[in-house]
Amino acid sequence: MTQPVVHHTFIIENIYPKPPAAVFAAFSDPDRKSRWLSGGRGGLTHFNQDFRVGGQESYGSIMGADTPFEGTKLTSDGLYLDIVPDARIVIGSNMAMNGRPFSGALLTFEFLPEGDGTKLILTHQGAFFEHSDGPEMRQHGWTKLLDRLADTL
Repeated sequence: MTQPVVHHTFIIENIYPKPPAAVFAAFSDPDRKSRWLSGGRGGLTHFNQDFRVGGQESYGSIMGADTPFEGTKLTSDGLYLDIVPDARIVIGSNMAMNGRPFSGALLTFEFLPEGDGTKLILTHQGAFFEHSDGPEMRQHGWTKLLDRLADTL
């Protein structure tokens, strides 16, 4: 039986002590992005990135013991919809657990000068299907990922 789709938007704002070009590069360079996505733990099973408008990104991982779904295969596939160098990235993405889609999202990353650093604004507009992790867990996950980003700058 299908359940109603849950729609939810959240915004995360972080300040990083590097200029927008440096923070943007952590998204556009595949080696740097894979480091903060994995947390330096080698947790990714794959990561592919074609960083251009119309390009695709794909990554996967096996969920660890610190998650509610230990051993579960998690994948994310995205399409770059808009890129303004050092200023904005917009990605449409879907996530699946063990091959079963459970959410779709529009993610907008804005890189704004803030003193000598960067104010990063992530706006996540999601549709969560049956068996999804839900908006709260997704926001928690992005908060952790953006904290990892800070550790790699």
